[in-house]
Parts: sequence; structure tokens; C-alpha cells
Amino acid sequence: MKSYEVVIIGAGQAGLSMGYYLQKERIPFLILDSNESVGDSWRKRYQSLVLFTPRRYSALPGLPLSGEQEGFPTKNEMAEYFLEYVRCFDIPVENNVQVQSLTKKNGTFHMITNQGEIAAKNVLVATGSFQKPYIPQVFETQGKCQNQLHSSEYRSPKDINGNSVLVVGGGNSGAQIAVELAKEKQVTIAVSHHFKFLPLRLFGLSIFNWLERMGLLFAGVDTLKGRWFQKQSDPIFGKELKTHLNNGKVKLKPRVSKVNGNTVKFEDHTNQEFDSIIWSTGFVPAYEWININGVLGKDGKPIHKRGVTNISGLYFLGLPWQYTRGSGLICGVGRDAKYLVEFFTGNEEKEKA
Repeated sequence: MKSYEVVIIGAGQAGLSMGYYLQKERIPFLILDSNESVGDSWRKRYQSLVLFTPRRYSALPGLPLSGEQEGFPTKNEMAEYFLEYVRCFDIPVENNVQVQSLTKKNGTFHMITNQGEIAAKNVLVATGSFQKPYIPQVFETQGKCQNQLHSSEYRSPKDINGNSVLVVGGGNSGAQIAVELAKEKQVTIAVSHHFKFLPLRLFGLSIFNWLERMGLLFAGVDTLKGRWFQKQSDPIFGKELKTHLNNGKVKLKPRVSKVNGNTVKFEDHTNQEFDSIIWSTGFVPAYEWININGVLGKDGKPIHKRGVTNISGLYFLGLPWQYTRGSGLICGVGRDAKYLVEFFTGNEEKEKA
């Protein structure tokens, strides 16, 4: 059985950021990732995906993203950047490793993987926000629509059958997919709340630049600004969907209440048939493989303070609002990694604080 000082589970933006800081501190570690290659989490997403954070806010610690800094990178650009990051800082990553179980015995963590058992003194869970696709339980017993998929499975319009498409969910992914499909199909989007639109740029500056200037983007959850910001619903970045809704290219419906085959019933008691349904309804935590008492709450989410759990040596990174709005974004995860690395350097007093 192989044994390590630190094992990081996940080679996404969180895992690589922590890898960067551990390398700087010369702390031996290994990153385990279930994908075939670093960056695959980006490669597998829909073909037209463009980030709503400009390159200046899309880089990991220590390595700027090449290109025009106020421009918006593509998903393939991000995938290649992650690979370059690993090579640049010589970050040790083992791919095709699926962690199936995490336990702790006699002060040591044990991970059962598809490649054998691994032990570690410290473990950082950096599996990210996009874990288990969520689809609401709205199906009648007669059956589901045959042509439906979660947004994580969507790649391009050519893969969507028929002409009438329902996109369920009002987040940024659903908005981008609806706009793309509206170029060649009849699209309806169903949401449970009013849209809040923010421009990608305001007075020539990125909206993220303004959020940082206003002290909101990196405001901690224990601050007045952070508490206020956390209560706000997530906006849609960009105005394309708003334009399409105004000119009728995309129809708007309220929350879906029932689905029976290809017939969808909405909360306004109307029914409509669709050729295809795309569920852009987000993700739920998937930590069933963590078999340690006291790590997860009743909601299945980690119990932590800024990523630090009550289990000595066990940490989380890359969680939504781990400490700030930027925690779940590339622009903020490095700040959380820099905070957590102190716990791997023997700074016991900080850990007790």
C-alpha cells in the first residue's frame, strides 16, 4: 500500500491550486483524478461554452492565462491551460484513479480506489461543485420523455432531436444553451424565479472588476458585505437571453410541475408537448464514498469552517461559498488554497483558532 503526506482528490481548479502552494512549501503530495487527462472536466462540456469571467479572472495562482486579459476564454482554452499548469509547476497527478471509499483508522486516512489502496496523513477533497447531476422528481408513472438529458450531457444543437425544446433551469448554463439552440429550434425556458441580468462589461470594465472594486467578490461569509451578497440570487451574465426573451425567440414558462412522456405541465396549469427536454437544474453533493462520522451534515454537504473539518487532517476546497462568492470560481479558489496550506505546514495554533 502506497502512503503519502498529503493526498488531494480531484485535479480541477481547486486541486491544482492547492498543488501549487504545496509545491512552494516543498510538502510532498499526490493528486488523484478520475479523468483520463488533466482538463477533461472542461473538454467534456458543451462545445460552444465560453466563460463569463475574463482571462484576468480565469487564471490559477502563479500562471497568467495567455491572451487578451479582458477577453473571455473558451472551455478548450481552459483545458489546455490546466495541462500547461501541471507541466509548468511539475504537479504530480495520477489519472484514471477513482476513489471509492475514504476512511480513517489509527490517525491515518485510507482510500480504496480502482487502482488499489492508498494511505495518507492528510487528505484534501477537491472534487468541485459539479458532482451528481440533479433532475427534479416530476415524472408521472407513464414514462419519461425519450429525448431528454441533463445539461452536463449537452454538447451541441445537432445532438438535440426535433424542433421544440424545453430548457429547464434559469442558471447561466441554461441561459447559454437556450440562446444557442434558439438559432435553429423553437426554444422555451422554464424557471422558478425572476431573472436577474448583469452585463459582462460596464463602462468598459468587466462586471467582476466592479464586484471586486465594490468589495463583494472576495467578501467573507462572516462579513456584512459577504452575508448580504450570499443572500442574493445568482445573476445571468450577459444580455443575450434577455434580448431573445424580449423578441420572442425564446419563450418563458414558470416552474415545471409534472412530466408525462413528452407532455409537460407547468405551475400556471398549462400543458405543452416538446420534442426534447434539457434539464439545466444543477448538481447535488456526492460524498457517499466518505465513510467518516461527523464529516457530512444531514443535507449531504461537508461540515466545515473555511474548508477545515472537525476531523484532523481532512479538508475541503472549491466548495460554493466556501468563504467568498469567488470560492467556487477560478478567480477565488486560489485564495482559499493559500489559506488552507497553512494547515499543512505545522501551524497548529492557526488550526485551533
